[in-house]
Amino acid sequence: LVFDVFGTVVDWRTSVAREVEDLARRKGLRVDGVAFADAWRAGYAPTMDRVRKGELPWTKLDRLHRMILEGIVAGFGLGGLSDGERDSLNRAWHRLQPWPDAVPGLTRLKRKFIIAPLSNGNISLMTDLAKHAGLPWDCILGAELVRHYKPDPEVYRSAAEFLDVTPAEVMMVAAHLRDLRAAKAEGLRTAFVVRPDEFGPNGRPDLVADDSVDITARSFDDLAGQLGA
Repeated sequence: LVFDVFGTVVDWRTSVAREVEDLARRKGLRVDGVAFADAWRAGYAPTMDRVRKGELPWTKLDRLHRMILEGIVAGFGLGGLSDGERDSLNRAWHRLQPWPDAVPGLTRLKRKFIIAPLSNGNISLMTDLAKHAGLPWDCILGAELVRHYKPDPEVYRSAAEFLDVTPAEVMMVAAHLRDLRAAKAEGLRTAFVVRPDEFGPNGRPDLVADDSVDITARSFDDLAGQLGA
């Protein structure tokens, strides 16, 4: 089982918002942490597309996050942050909190399956995040190993290649149908775990499976039950 991480395993929005608001409070400022988190995340796909199109060389996600951060701090009144403060804030993505079902569900799934992230996050980010959140991965896979970002097909194929199994022996677990469609196209099986709160009360998460989905689950525990773990 390989997992999307941001939004599927961890609650990036609430976690980043809290860190931004804590930093602002220490600086004697008031910042809408949720709006900041949304603006930061909004730069994610367009910046990865610049790498995909060759406008930027291969760049690990930590550096892309920092580029996006530099473009939004002034608009939120945080333009006076020092380089050290910006570095620390950028590492908020290394300190995200898991969804409540994530650690117990992964622990249960691990008893029967090899479990690993298949994320756009770089290896150091995923390692720190696993340590911080207690995520019990067997190994870490993902974009940095193949220098491609999801949904590029190379990322999905790499999961089977690195683990010496066929694509059909790998199941991609994600809360995002775009991820699952791309995985399905490369021969992986797919599990859709619904995360209705990922984008907040006014967000538009994927809620209904399509034909790219083999299994739909309400939580990781539900997924474990359906897979006999």
